[in-house]
Amino acid sequence: MITPQPLKRQSLAEEVAARLQELILTGKYTTGQQLPTEPELMQQFGVGRSSVREAVKCLANRGLVRVQQGVGTFVISQIGVGEPFSQRVQRADFEELNEVRLLLEVKIAERAAIHRTNKDIEKMKSFLKKRFTHATANELEACIQADINFHTAIAEASKNEIMLDLYKTVATHLKESFILRYGNTDSFIESQSLHDALLQSIVDKDPSKALHWATKISSHIK
Repeated sequence: MITPQPLKRQSLAEEVAARLQELILTGKYTTGQQLPTEPELMQQFGVGRSSVREAVKCLANRGLVRVQQGVGTFVISQIGVGEPFSQRVQRADFEELNEVRLLLEVKIAERAAIHRTNKDIEKMKSFLKKRFTHATANELEACIQADINFHTAIAEASKNEIMLDLYKTVATHLKESFILRYGNTDSFIESQSLHDALLQSIVDKDPSKALHWATKISSHIK
């Protein structure tokens, strides 16, 4: 019998999910075992039915439990699908994360050349112009942000929502590392012509050239 432990009144569903996950990971609830019923969990954690249901949904999304309607909730794994991607990104080192970013940039450039719209082109042109302006003024942080915005606009033009979400997540976490790593905007000035060529290939709807120039940019950054 597990002693009831009332929870503080904030993010109740997440706290219940975290407590239950801990009990599963430590073997208190084993694979194949049925979790207590909703009323029992409500009493155990001192929360309402909606919090319990949301907590169980969280555990199901993590691959830890399976809900069988009319039967109950059963533990199906003590490992689950692992930590959320955003948390994994936060603890990744620069080299790992930057490699993922560069791979994404190459593929999204190729797709953008096929799927881009005139509106996409205008956004890319605007951000690339800002990138150059900030680079020539040696405004590093603004230049880096403009560069990220330019490549994010390309990701948007690729019309692949998963690639876009991945790129945004990775680029956002890399920004501070870029600021510390570069020190000045010299590298951005040197690669401006490559970015101009990349944009032109997307304007021309030429995926092979877009792939070529995006790869060139990746080689330059490395």
